[in-house]
Amino acid sequence: MYREHRIAVVVPAYNEELLIGPTLDTMPECVDRVYVVDDCSTDGTSAEIRERSAQNPRIVSLRHEANAGVGAAIVTGYTAALADGMDIVAVMAGDNQMDPAFLPRLLDPVVDGKADYAVGNRLINPEYRKDMSRWRFFGNAALTLLTKIASGYWQLMDPQNGYTAISRRALETIPLDAVYPRYGYCNDILVRLNVYGFRVKNVPHPARYGLEQSGIRYGRYIVRLSGLLLKDFLWRMKTKYVLMGFHPLVFYYFFGAIFAVLGLLVGIYALHFKFVQGYPIFVPAVISILVFGLGAQFLLFAMLFDMQAERNGGWY
Repeated sequence: MYREHRIAVVVPAYNEELLIGPTLDTMPECVDRVYVVDDCSTDGTSAEIRERSAQNPRIVSLRHEANAGVGAAIVTGYTAALADGMDIVAVMAGDNQMDPAFLPRLLDPVVDGKADYAVGNRLINPEYRKDMSRWRFFGNAALTLLTKIASGYWQLMDPQNGYTAISRRALETIPLDAVYPRYGYCNDILVRLNVYGFRVKNVPHPARYGLEQSGIRYGRYIVRLSGLLLKDFLWRMKTKYVLMGFHPLVFYYFFGAIFAVLGLLVGIYALHFKFVQGYPIFVPAVISILVFGLGAQFLLFAMLFDMQAERNGGWY
């Protein structure tokens, strides 16, 4: 136990035969259960997990008979932890990228009642992210901005970070069967936590990269995740600010998007008006700027109201 709380760690693993062993061997003593979820690996990952499970009674071996995705593997671990009465459930990847020494820092905000979900933050300090490639940092930064807008957690800095800890209360509240099953699950969970009023806290820690090879291709990943975040954003607006409690910011977002797009279309027409038809551009250009500026102002007010809701909302 850690400070009178039963602690579980979920370890999703897919083809991690080289690194799953060191990950499990370095699990802190405060952890009561380790749920290792083999997502239908095709290498020796299953054998490594079974060997560790036979040696250590804390390790629970779970396996998907078909590859379902990292998000689905984590949900499988969450469900098992709830069934066993765990109080706090952390997630550590099976590639030994997450330093177990920092686990207590993730647990403390949840134990202290300051948050129900703690997320590691590798981006806050240049020294912490020195081993992160520039392309990976750019991808993380772009997705961080999109996730802030979609989730409503405007102070969050590293939502792609899978090193997390969540309270039992939060797990019992959010619909786990609706969580996105593949990469992007961490962003999706944040949206659902925001709708149900849970507080989230950043916990700084350094990035650690070694022998693991990321399966994420950021070019395609950003495009696919952007679609997921747009869908999640619309769901959050409808559920949180229309169905569960009305807030006029939905109108600011709606009209802001309409006017911003309309302003861009008028701007394109102004360019056609000038360079194709040969007419003066002044009038359509001014209209384009005014309409787009009005849309941008509406959007900024909507974001401001959303930030205020984040500061004022929550269970506490």
